[in-house]
Amino acid sequence: MWLVANPKPKSVTVMGAGVTGVASAWYLSQAGFEVTVIDRQSLPAMETSFANGGQISVCHATPWANPATPKKALAWLAKPDAPLLYRLNANAEQWRFIWRFLRECTAKRADDNLKQMVNLGLYSRATFKALMDELPMNFEQRLQGIMHFYTSPDEYQAAVAPTQRMQTLGCHRTLITPATARTIEPALSVLGDALVGATHTDADFSANAHLFTNELAKHCQEHGVRFVYDTHIDRIGFDGTHITHLELSKNNHSFTHTSEHYVVCLASFGKRLLDPLGVHLPIFPAKGYSATYAVRDGKRVPQVSLIDDEYKLVMSRFSSEKRDVLRVAGTAEFNGYNTQLDQTRCQAITHRVQTLFGDALDYDEPNYWTGLRPMTPSNVPLIGRAYLGKIWHGQTATPNRKFDNLWLNTGHGTLGLTHSCGSAKALSLLMAGQTPPIDFAFIGA
Repeated sequence: MWLVANPKPKSVTVMGAGVTGVASAWYLSQAGFEVTVIDRQSLPAMETSFANGGQISVCHATPWANPATPKKALAWLAKPDAPLLYRLNANAEQWRFIWRFLRECTAKRADDNLKQMVNLGLYSRATFKALMDELPMNFEQRLQGIMHFYTSPDEYQAAVAPTQRMQTLGCHRTLITPATARTIEPALSVLGDALVGATHTDADFSANAHLFTNELAKHCQEHGVRFVYDTHIDRIGFDGTHITHLELSKNNHSFTHTSEHYVVCLASFGKRLLDPLGVHLPIFPAKGYSATYAVRDGKRVPQVSLIDDEYKLVMSRFSSEKRDVLRVAGTAEFNGYNTQLDQTRCQAITHRVQTLFGDALDYDEPNYWTGLRPMTPSNVPLIGRAYLGKIWHGQTATPNRKFDNLWLNTGHGTLGLTHSCGSAKALSLLMAGQTPPIDFAFIGA
């Protein structure tokens, strides 16, 4: 009787230890791969995933590129605290992104992109919740749902059709009256008659993305995933359509690293690393802001995760034995790779929060943060096999232009946490030669 040895697991290197990269590492390890994660920071989730709004929002997420956006964006150009701000300059990369973004603003393209986002979101949310049931983790999650509230009658009426469209796509999102909104979230009583209505879903939830990523990284390590921190990826070595190695540096020391497969989860920074290979990602950084305030009066601060329509802000309460805070995040500034805090935009967040919740929060030392979200013009992320040329979701590639060992899981924009588990699991299935159970336009198929 012959004994057949188990084949050696295929090795894969995940570039990036943000929420998408760590989730990819987890599902790839569960699929039988031998996984290494490389990141330039000393811990997971120290950049894009560090202090975002913390929503797993499927039913309230719509493409930024839609027919109403161009007119609004033009009106906001002169407002330094506008929710969406283009700081126009001579950057050709920015102008290419704007042109592609405008092309996605038609009604048909916006609806097609919405379908992609919702399909991936529903799959990801189910995957996320299954992971929460499987692993013991505490990352300040709250399962009370998400509410989008309106103080403009016109904007509330404009939300009727999108809400109904979400329902046809499988989202349990409902229109509710001001009275019902205040019953679900008493903290909104402060708005009085200014509250004209809301939409609510009890299936979405909120979580601290930084804590979630670090908790999941611990489980990854327990299952054999190797993390290499404080290490820069300087260059990707390649031969035709095959990645040969990574050129790395740490503490002024350069070295190479090899594996059989490579996955790019580098947020806004993957584009510049891949351009020399001839892989051109339609990604441009959207600079987002957040502020975190200590809670003084818990009864007057929301428990439900909120979306403030007028100011385009999301609000999530994070509580543990050690702290109780409100995270408020939002706005998008297209200003290249600049990561300096703009105090005008920071103060605009604080002013709105003070208007809503007064002295229920501590404003003496708010923790302001900014991060670069990797935006695609369509808001649809790029998941699948890389290929030479311009990358686009759903675009196929001829066999001689596909990379045989380079994969992408990037471009999630403001929905990195929302889509993290679903995109990671789908990628692990693709890399294992299987078809993910989701109607989504994977790339390089």
